[in-house]
Amino acid sequence: MRKPLISLILLISTTTLMGNVEAGKKVYKENCAICHTVNGGGGLGPDFNMVAYTRHKEEIAQYAKDPYSLYKAFGYSANAMPTLPLEDKQFKDVAEYISSLQPFKKWMIRKRPSKEIIVKNEEDNESIEAKKIKK
Repeated sequence: MRKPLISLILLISTTTLMGNVEAGKKVYKENCAICHTVNGGGGLGPDFNMVAYTRHKEEIAQYAKDPYSLYKAFGYSANAMPTLPLEDKQFKDVAEYISSLQPFKKWMIRKRPSKEIIVKNEEDNESIEAKKIKK
């Protein structure tokens, strides 16, 4: 009896903390598609593939909920996004949907350490110096 109860509590808590991609797609189509595109095209706001590539889903949800809170931090000179009359769950859902568009995120990139190579003199095949290069 104890294990099923714990599993049920975990399931309920994770579903309320995380958004639902399909529900988020619906929120996108009803509220965001007017200004934002997915996979290119012309829109007033940035394409959501680029947003998904550069932003954490928590930032996306916060910005969608209160656009005036982060527009300067995101590098925008002004805010054109309206405040949307959505519920917290809908903001999480749309952020989950947007985040799902790009499985690889820009902020996940790790810088590779520089490698040392040995440059040889072509005439006598001797090592002259070691140079560090970045790959």
